Amino acid sequence: MAESTNESRVRRHKRTRKKVFGSPDRLRLSVFRSLNHIYAQIIDDSRGHTIVTASSLDKEFKNEKSHKGNIKTAKMVGALIAKRALEKGLKKIVFDRSGYLYHGSIKALAEASREAGLEF
Repeated sequence: MAESTNESRVRRHKRTRKKVFGSPDRLRLSVFRSLNHIYAQIIDDSRGHTIVTASSLDKEFKNEKSHKGNIKTAKMVGALIAKRALEKGLKKIVFDRSGYLYHGSIKALAEASREAGLEF
């Protein structure tokens, strides 16, 4: 029987996590996308701590009436996580797309965070 789309994504994510590791000098920007929201967090894998988070559920997006899983919201989340990271003094990161294709909202989040000042 064929595996589901999410099972395939999780399998791709496990495969890429063997190579993508967030060290203290280059932390990992991990992205998760659901049908309704998008989440991003910057993680220090050596300590196992999340340093910065941003999602479409944050208070900055409370007044948004539109669907929050789209490209427009992903751009705003990318800019928000970059702003929060720069406030903490983080500039260089490793991008972890979590098995998703680099397309649509994942690409929009990555490009918005690059434009806001993060270096991949």
